[in-house]
Amino acid sequence: MWCDTFEQVIRLFTFSTEQSSEGINWYQHVHNDEVRRLTKQPHLTAIVQSRRLSLFGHIARMPDETDAKQILTASPTGNWTRPLGRPRITWMKIIQQDLKSSDLYMDDAVDLAQNRPLWRLMSTFGATHS
Repeated sequence: MWCDTFEQVIRLFTFSTEQSSEGINWYQHVHNDEVRRLTKQPHLTAIVQSRRLSLFGHIARMPDETDAKQILTASPTGNWTRPLGRPRITWMKIIQQDLKSSDLYMDDAVDLAQNRPLWRLMSTFGATHS
């Protein structure tokens, strides 16, 4: 495994003045998708989504009395309205969008998060391999 990765890095950073099919020369323009394909790395947005879902699962497993869970599940009181201006996208709305991409609703996700190994598998593999 390490040897394969090392060979990929060597191929990526071959700085020769001759044109070679094995490496990338310093004067060549290389797209990020090509580097990501060669190194087999997921998109950065997928990594962020995976970590966000991981944190959501952690909070979902907390007891209801915990401050973090109370803050996320709280709703504004009475006749409160948001001031004029750009609507703020909350963390929970982003989580709902992430869950929607996995065909999950919030209630189902909270239930699924109680099973830590299954949630870990869903949040990491589902987000980075979609």
